[in-house]
Amino acid sequence: MSVVALVPAAGRGERLGYGMAKALVPVNGVPLLVRAVRGLLDAGCVQHVVVAAPPSDVDAMCTVTASLASAGGAVHVLAGGAERTDSVRLALEYALREIPDTSIVLVHDAARAFTPGAVVRRVVEAVRAGHPAVIPVLPMADTVKQVDADGAVVATPDRAALRIVQTPQGFTADVLLRAHASGVQATDDAGLVERLGVPVTTVEGHANAMKITTPFDLAVAEALLTGGTT
Repeated sequence: MSVVALVPAAGRGERLGYGMAKALVPVNGVPLLVRAVRGLLDAGCVQHVVVAAPPSDVDAMCTVTASLASAGGAVHVLAGGAERTDSVRLALEYALREIPDTSIVLVHDAARAFTPGAVVRRVVEAVRAGHPAVIPVLPMADTVKQVDADGAVVATPDRAALRIVQTPQGFTADVLLRAHASGVQATDDAGLVERLGVPVTTVEGHANAMKITTPFDLAVAEALLTGGTT
């Protein structure tokens, strides 16, 4: 049974200021998408990666990922939707149609291009162990305040019970399909699964799985995570 990773990569990434699809923004000369897909395949437990690209960038994303396919994994690129949830749904429908033995589905942000393989493996292993939905998390280091519409503080949640959520998030294929059948838009697939009443389990994430969304994040990645290499 195949483990398939879906990579919604149709975002424009205006905050990075590159004027191109966010997934094609280079980090030391290598696009975020290439690093993310390579990391998934190199983890050794993912057989297929399905990329949902901006319709205008399907050919470009096919080109940059063409060399990543190997005997142990395949890369598929298709046109994504207007919103992230639309892209995940389209990629999921493609996977279930074209890769009929799909059993475990991961959803991964291309912007988390430096996620260690150990995190990918932990998520897959937890789903295989019987958990229908699994997310990698980190403890919350900062104090968090809940505010009202005017910006006034109304509560201080106990950060000991809070977690920062990363990707890849892992699901059994049937659970993720049910979650996306609702048509609700969301930035977090586990949130859709929670609406079904399905339990979501956590595993340990990693600081290197940071999401690259701003020029500062990009500078940090180039300085600390690439080691000056491609």
